[in-house]
Amino acid sequence: MKVAVVILNWNGKGFLETFLPSVVKYNAANSEIIIADNASTDDSVLFLKNNYPQLKIINNAVNGGFAKGYNDALKNVDAEYYVLLNSDVEVTPNWIENTINLMDADKTIAACQPKVKSYSNKSCFEYAGAAGGFIDKFAYPFCRGRILDTIEEDKNQYDDVREVFWATGACLFVRAQCFHLVNGFDEDFFAHMEEIDLCWRLKNRGYKIMYCPDSLVYHVGGGTLNKTSSHKTFLNFRNNLILLCKNHPPKYFFAKLFTRMIMDGIAGLKFLAAGQFSHFGAVLKAHYSFWTTIGTTFRKRKQLKKEIKSYTTTAVYLHSIVADFYLRGIKTFKEIDLKDRFMK
Repeated sequence: MKVAVVILNWNGKGFLETFLPSVVKYNAANSEIIIADNASTDDSVLFLKNNYPQLKIINNAVNGGFAKGYNDALKNVDAEYYVLLNSDVEVTPNWIENTINLMDADKTIAACQPKVKSYSNKSCFEYAGAAGGFIDKFAYPFCRGRILDTIEEDKNQYDDVREVFWATGACLFVRAQCFHLVNGFDEDFFAHMEEIDLCWRLKNRGYKIMYCPDSLVYHVGGGTLNKTSSHKTFLNFRNNLILLCKNHPPKYFFAKLFTRMIMDGIAGLKFLAAGQFSHFGAVLKAHYSFWTTIGTTFRKRKQLKKEIKSYTTTAVYLHSIVADFYLRGIKTFKEIDLKDRFMK
């Protein structure tokens, strides 16, 4: 099979009922739909067997989160391309064909994402991915169409095919050979930012990450962890530090890490001032977890240094997106998309 659409499910019967019909309806002729179940305790697997007996189900032994869940499942999937699709995504006609055609035309493209819009407000982009992901010089992620919590309306302003830094895990097209070349996702992430880590490692191997505007999906977002969850805050802060520590080039690395400590401290105090005590605690917990596992992260960094061709610079924003947002009042990607502000 050329394409395998793999949906990771964990207690998601409601999402499967709502969104699987569109995936089946708009599946490509050379594509297989597979459900990878992460040891669900609801009756979602029974629902699949009763209503979609034609679909293959892979039963993972444990709920290892997004990273381990997909790593375990994809060991049992034979295809040229994987499409890692969240269970809370509605797809549209030709969403597979248009992206695969782009990737087929350039073998240096390792991963790609479609345009991701909000399911609840279909005129706007969705937080997780929007029109392609980038990072700033401190490894803070943002997107075309979404900077921090500010989300733009889609007015066709990002309808160009473009190389990006990372493609969203909500709907990630990835060349299977490339996925296995870098040993898949880092399971220490569990969930959140593991796709950015994967894309960074692929870019350091000389591959491209692309955005395909001719493919469109609608994403609910927060299906497993709501954005108000303090556990999500913990994962985002901890995983972003691991991301920076593993993949940043040697030049200015320790200065960047020190600056991030300060910036995260300010973010924690902001939570505290707002009375969001659980989120303040999550930031502290994230830093404690990061420092207690720093040895493991540095061993990974050392190993990656041996494997990469060169440290990537393409699509890295040369400034601080946080400073631009709060100090310069920049709220949209168009305002920062200047030739001298991105590394080529």
